[in-house]
Amino acid sequence: MLIANHVSWLDILILCAATRCRFVSKDTLGHSFIHWLADQNATVYVKRSHVKGAKDQAITIARALEDEQPVALFPEGTTGPGTHMLPFRSTLLEAANYAARDVAIRPVAIDYGETAREVGWWHEAGKNNVLRILGRPGIIQVTVNVLEPLDRTGGRKALAAAAHGAIAERLRLTSAGQSPIGDDK
Repeated sequence: MLIANHVSWLDILILCAATRCRFVSKDTLGHSFIHWLADQNATVYVKRSHVKGAKDQAITIARALEDEQPVALFPEGTTGPGTHMLPFRSTLLEAANYAARDVAIRPVAIDYGETAREVGWWHEAGKNNVLRILGRPGIIQVTVNVLEPLDRTGGRKALAAAAHGAIAERLRLTSAGQSPIGDDK
């Protein structure tokens, strides 16, 4: 299981190319073409609005972890500005409790360096962000840092805190503000 920071829609393309992972995604991706693309990579869908179904969703993710393809989560639940990390929601990290013991849980720091603020998708329409990034001159340097596996014994909240801390330390970022998608339960 890969637990990554989330700055841009580019994260999905970059992390998939670097690790050949599949993703956990909200079930409402918007445009049908985007949903079709996600289906091509065996995306595991969760229903954010179904709070009482969190255990079932965690079990579904744990089952996906039994395959050879790594499963990636973005526990911030949304993209961020690139200047700081949002709080990690721990609910879906419960999957670690249902996964086989030989499944490694690894934080991943996606690092855009000096272009992070420019790449960040924050308070901007998706189409505008895509056109802005694709229209910019030059290249975007990015480093995918797959960090050391985490200790799974402390529960989902401890796992979220450990992953957040490891990624923030690697990126030299802090957490600021509240998650725009609500408090973690």
